[in-house]
Amino acid sequence: MGMRGFPIYNVNNNCSTGSTALMLAKQILEAGQGDCVLALGFEKMERGSLTSKFFDRTNPMDKHIEALADMVEIDGSPLTAQLFGNAGKEHMEKYGTKEEHLAKIAYKNHKHSTNNPYSQFQEEYSVEDIISSPRVFGPLTKLQCCPTSDGAAAAILATEDFVIAHGLQESAVEILGMEMVTDLPSTFSDQSPMKLVGYDMTKTASERLFSKTGLNVRDVDVVELHDCFSANELITYEALGLCEPGRAAEFIDSGNNTYGGRHVVNPSGGLISKGHPLGATGVAQCAELCWQLRGLADRRQVPNARLALQHNIGLGGAVVLALYRHGFPERLSRSNNMSIQLTSGVNDDPSTFKVSKAFDLLRKEMESDSENLIESVRGIFCFKVKNNQGKEGMWIINCKTGKGSITYNGKEKPDVIFTVNDEDISDLLSGKLNPQKAFFQGKLKIQGNMGLALKLTELQKKANNRIEALRSKL
Repeated sequence: MGMRGFPIYNVNNNCSTGSTALMLAKQILEAGQGDCVLALGFEKMERGSLTSKFFDRTNPMDKHIEALADMVEIDGSPLTAQLFGNAGKEHMEKYGTKEEHLAKIAYKNHKHSTNNPYSQFQEEYSVEDIISSPRVFGPLTKLQCCPTSDGAAAAILATEDFVIAHGLQESAVEILGMEMVTDLPSTFSDQSPMKLVGYDMTKTASERLFSKTGLNVRDVDVVELHDCFSANELITYEALGLCEPGRAAEFIDSGNNTYGGRHVVNPSGGLISKGHPLGATGVAQCAELCWQLRGLADRRQVPNARLALQHNIGLGGAVVLALYRHGFPERLSRSNNMSIQLTSGVNDDPSTFKVSKAFDLLRKEMESDSENLIESVRGIFCFKVKNNQGKEGMWIINCKTGKGSITYNGKEKPDVIFTVNDEDISDLLSGKLNPQKAFFQGKLKIQGNMGLALKLTELQKKANNRIEALRSKL
């Protein structure tokens, strides 16, 4: 990345590593030790269920396994599935919850993931498919368990002064509060599998977070919740206060955990379907909630999302909660219907824009694309460009059919809208200006499917030799 010479902290907190890194980054800013901090999480996992790697030291979950063994008989199933599966069984025995309710959670999350281009799985399953998938432990079947995943996620945290100085108000999301709670005495003393996997940790963290922020859990619009297993999502509804204790089944049946209900839980697909690369998960949850609050979540966008809640847990044990909202709502331009109306006066003559020549050359390059590079970016891209006279022009790049096409003031509905000035778009197309750098400097605004936007950046890298040739013609 070309970054060197500054402090780097390695963070390991089991499955709550990513959110712990976010919390440390926040604390660095609050302590005045920096004004811009990167939190980066990643994981490359072995196939199969998690196993212990170091036998010369105490495993952080040893005490949890010992406590579970005092409550139930442990068998040869994966230990994490036994921990969370027994938590689900306890809820079923106490409140009459059915296996169908656990399956409905997995059904919801798999369905949500079909709208997420970042999701590991993007296939919808019926409740019957989920119940009939291979049994893992107790009420849990394969499609109710998070998969082995490789992945990475990153978030940049900055002070308010830094955001304003760099003109980033429109994309800035504010962390209203974060709370971490570790294992409590009740985790081990109360003979409860639910408490053993973090019920009381989550409940305590939620009470502290909403007390300190002065907000109410009922005001939350969207939640990214640590659904490593469907049973954990179910018991966490109650621990967070999304519903009353013992009412999770009713909460599920009412649809209050999805679109059209009281809260949308795991619009990303959650860990069950989006995936669970351990170190990345907590940061990936943050990314999803930021996209939701910016109105950039495309087909999975939660309408009018204003307040977002993150829940990330790691056995061993720690839970991290965070509340987010947009930092400058008055600067936020919400356009979830992807309107492409031009507002400052349409210029019917594309030749008055510097970038017009670049688009003409790009059109010729697309027509002669023998490598079929366009196949990797099937989508419709809109570039709204403002020139130095304050006039706007619009180019539509349609990469969905054939070798693609470029039209000026086209009528196709775009998947992604880029807003940029004439000078900067010319540099972007020719490769002189890095797209990510332009985005973070506020020179480039992106609305819509961020996955496609990133694919366009990847295409730019693959076609670097052509970009060099294009640059020489400009």
